[in-house]
Amino acid sequence: MAAARLSSRLIWPLPALLAWGCAWVVFLLLQRTDLPSLASLLLACLLGVGFSVLGGTTMRRVIIGAGFPLSLAASGMAHVPAWSWLLPLGVLLLIYPLNAWRDAPVFPTPRNALRDLAKQAPLRDNALVLDAGCGLGDGLKALRLSYPTAQLHGLEWSWPLRAACALRCPWARVRQGDIWRADWSPYDMVYLFQRPESMARAAAKARADMRSGAWLVSLEFEVKSMTPKARLQSPDGRPVWVYQMA
Repeated sequence: MAAARLSSRLIWPLPALLAWGCAWVVFLLLQRTDLPSLASLLLACLLGVGFSVLGGTTMRRVIIGAGFPLSLAASGMAHVPAWSWLLPLGVLLLIYPLNAWRDAPVFPTPRNALRDLAKQAPLRDNALVLDAGCGLGDGLKALRLSYPTAQLHGLEWSWPLRAACALRCPWARVRQGDIWRADWSPYDMVYLFQRPESMARAAAKARADMRSGAWLVSLEFEVKSMTPKARLQSPDGRPVWVYQMA
């Protein structure tokens, strides 16, 4: 939630400058310790990649994540093996796999964004609910507040994010996988926080897989080809679109 709000307030290229500056400060401080140069490089790069969530597009996330190691290489300050410069790229690809770049960045669902959802989309006890693209698990936590008796499932392509989500949400079943290849038919509800360009694909996937009466819920972005059953508003002003399959 904090990352999404900060990203919306920072005008580009301020997120990149902030990330690069923080990475440089950390690197220079670590250089004064007994840590090897390679360890200092990796920790500073990890910080830069972490800041990449502030990039609103794939290209901006890459620029933020790669900016520090590239500037360090140009400066000539780091005395590390040549192969070590591949480490930042590897970290970036672990968190943002290539085939997931067209999906949403890691923007978490606000905690109370779905607080009124159960009133408009009631579910039976032990209903199956999928957070498609669960990231770090904030969507699962918001769903749990609305549906405490539901069986919550999370699906995430990035295995580091999947592992972190499983640690944060031990009461949910979190798997690594492609949300577009997974079968949505068993679920009573599928929740998405994607991006506008993904919504047409989500609608086609829901129509092909989901049974009559099941719910498709999207935070912020509307499925223009479907008529919403309800339109809620989260505490931070974002719309929550609620669709019921015919």
